[in-house]
Amino acid sequence: MIGLDVSASGPAGDAIEQHLPTLVDAGFASKLFDQDATLWGPEAEEESAKRLSWVGLARSSRPLRGEIEALRSDFADKGLDHVVLCGMGGSSLAPEVICATANVPLTVLDSSQPDMVRAALQDRIDRTVVVVSSKSGSTVETDSQRRAYEQAFRDARIDPTERIVIVTDPGSPLDGEARSAGYRVINADPNVGGRYSALTAFGLVPSGIAGADIERLLDEAEAVTDLLASDDSSNPGLRLGSALGGTAPLRNKVLLIDAGTQAKGFGEWAEQLIAESTGKNGTGLLPVVVDEAPQGGQADDASWVYLLPAGDDEDVEAPAPSGDSSAIQVSGSLGAQLMLWEVATAVAGRLLGINPFDQPDVESAKNAARELLDGDAGSGDQPAFVDEAIEVRALGGEWLGDAATVEQALERLVGQLSPTGYLAVMAYLDRIADRALADTRTPLEAALGRPVTFGWGPRFLHSTGQYHKGGAAEGVYVQLTTEPREDLPVPGREFTFGQFIAAQAGGDARVLADHGRPVLRLHLRDHDAGLAQVMRAVMALSPASHAS
Repeated sequence: MIGLDVSASGPAGDAIEQHLPTLVDAGFASKLFDQDATLWGPEAEEESAKRLSWVGLARSSRPLRGEIEALRSDFADKGLDHVVLCGMGGSSLAPEVICATANVPLTVLDSSQPDMVRAALQDRIDRTVVVVSSKSGSTVETDSQRRAYEQAFRDARIDPTERIVIVTDPGSPLDGEARSAGYRVINADPNVGGRYSALTAFGLVPSGIAGADIERLLDEAEAVTDLLASDDSSNPGLRLGSALGGTAPLRNKVLLIDAGTQAKGFGEWAEQLIAESTGKNGTGLLPVVVDEAPQGGQADDASWVYLLPAGDDEDVEAPAPSGDSSAIQVSGSLGAQLMLWEVATAVAGRLLGINPFDQPDVESAKNAARELLDGDAGSGDQPAFVDEAIEVRALGGEWLGDAATVEQALERLVGQLSPTGYLAVMAYLDRIADRALADTRTPLEAALGRPVTFGWGPRFLHSTGQYHKGGAAEGVYVQLTTEPREDLPVPGREFTFGQFIAAQAGGDARVLADHGRPVLRLHLRDHDAGLAQVMRAVMALSPASHAS
């Protein structure tokens, strides 16, 4: 029934042998499930004390089932079968993987890119239900998306209060405002952080309305709760957390490899959980979501995590590389794995000596974006040069040199890579229309021989964005922005979506530069021509360009 398994070899296996007895003797698992806020030290205690209710969600979230089913039935009776989720970070990533695994459609709008927002607004508005999810009730991205949908419904002569469901913490600004306006509001557990909220209303409401079997999901999670709470060497949460956070020296690149898991898109959810929880104080774990294990051996600062199918009837081989390899194999149902990885991340935080429940550098990027928005984000600084359809800017040091083309600028950037470095590609583009751009991750990784992450902005700001600024100072960054095909106003605000996403990109780059990280900003003055130019530059990058 449980079907949850974790095994490891190499340094990851050694880490389990080293740390597991200590964790068991300290009663870490039982204390975690007793919501002991002292487990991560005095500095983390205040935050931890209000962030640990997730350990009991498999049971405490049960009452939501009836309310969600009633909403789903009501919408179905009205012929409303297109479910849209407006949310960021954990509010969007958990429902996305839950619905993909259940094979039920869900449109996730977690972008400020005006072309992407407009496309969502024009898609089946007459059959659309919108779930607006914001824990704080003040997330600017989500507020802007809500305003846009309210206007779209009014333009279609539809009452927004009949089509929009609000999920937020009790007492948030959105909670009071939405109730006063007549919206249906479902409150989430306020003592759960956003990235641990998969089994709260944030994960369950949009998923259940879309048609996912949330009772089964909760059953899967509940089936492993006692196991994960046990102070025993067989506890898979203690084992996985030790393997991730306990290697010596720390293997801080965690390659998440889909090896047949039924949990579709699970890597993207785990990426956010791990990176935002651990990437701080100059340490942490950088998840890298990959389709398959890289060829040519394994870097000695990385662990390979194979996400295997649940159950024993699947014959999927997950070969580990030879030599001093660090490999971890994980299998289990989706509900079980949601609980497993949350426990493992809490364990890794303990071993890394950090607070796994705060995100200081996410907040710093938000503040920088607000400052730019207030000061006219559209003006910006002058580019270092313009190459055909692309404006080139370089931040975070004097590394650009005499580069005069996009190809040369990219070569100069990757020339800053250390032997343990990584490249992050950050695309503030339309992740639906421009999804082929994500395919550049593989050739870049092959050319550099180093891990490459790919993130869609502003989505990644609530994920790897924390690690970029708070983790080890060994990354180099490519940021892609563009002129929208047509800008879109934010109803009731003095800025447009285009100005907003420009401010988010600019704020992110500014904070990275303030941390001494090299950032190459490529702004596509012409979207199509600029994107083609970027693709050519990537394919032209040679392994010699980063040789130290």
